[in-house]
Amino acid sequence: MFRNSRFRLLAIILALVSLVVFPLVAYGASYQVKAGDTLWLIAQKFGLSVENLRASNNLEGDLIYPGQNLYIPDGITTSNYSDLQRQVQAYLAGQPGTYAVYFKDLISGQTFGINADTPLPAASTIKLPTVLFINDLVNRGILDWQQKLTYDSATHYQGGSGILQFSARDGDKYTLRALTTQAITVSDNIAYNMLRSFVGKGSIANYMRSIGGQTVFPNGQNYTTARDMATYVQAALNFAEVSPDGRRLLDDMANGIYNEGIPLMIPQGVTIAHKEGFIWGSPSDVGVVFGSRPFIITVLSEGVEDDVQGFTNIGIISKMIYDYQEGLARW
Repeated sequence: MFRNSRFRLLAIILALVSLVVFPLVAYGASYQVKAGDTLWLIAQKFGLSVENLRASNNLEGDLIYPGQNLYIPDGITTSNYSDLQRQVQAYLAGQPGTYAVYFKDLISGQTFGINADTPLPAASTIKLPTVLFINDLVNRGILDWQQKLTYDSATHYQGGSGILQFSARDGDKYTLRALTTQAITVSDNIAYNMLRSFVGKGSIANYMRSIGGQTVFPNGQNYTTARDMATYVQAALNFAEVSPDGRRLLDDMANGIYNEGIPLMIPQGVTIAHKEGFIWGSPSDVGVVFGSRPFIITVLSEGVEDDVQGFTNIGIISKMIYDYQEGLARW
């Protein structure tokens, strides 16, 4: 990443992190109201309007109660997305470098890809499946969040992203909870190296394959595909539906310090859980946009001449898709 001056603001930034509400991505014929639910929140969860949900359940107002079963109407708007895909392709055709894009509508499950299976540098997006793996191990009782790892500069040091490069000393100990948080929120390279050394790169690779990854560290390189990264984002969403730790992971992704990519041009107030990655010439970003019609988007690149423009291109593509999705939500 390339805004190192911001690392020193970590303490302030983390103090301002707040919990966010993430829409569900499941879809069914009925929903049982839970404590704290409102009609608006439930409508957001299923990509509906409040008016549609109210009318489908013969409700005169917005009063609902825990345990109440609400009917979730059929007839979600679908699209073949061919026009949107052509729009994205036409834009990228005029940009230097190679881009790979994968899109998934979380309401209908429809997808499209552009160079979706082309291996490209994963950069720091690889931290997402790694941290998801740690979460899974904790959830299964194999690891504990309070377990501490010891820093060894000869093994773990790496400059670039993060704050541990300025503060860690040999022998310092950090909990798994602290390291996973820093690996996501500030993309800390040392935190990632400590986690990877602890569980093993081979174990991480096996986990990535187990949840659907196809191009996993080819020839030992940190390469992946846009399709695979979308698979890992979907796995994080699935995990969030069954584990509070999963919702915390999404919250970390939504409150990171880097927002040059997917969130760049999407209106403020829209929750975006994402993980950026950067090495020279290969900006990338992967995540989920919780708009009126939520979607997964992953963008990888290589051979990009201007990295700032590369992240801007990711922002432009994301805004194209966001606008299209919002249009569908209004139909």
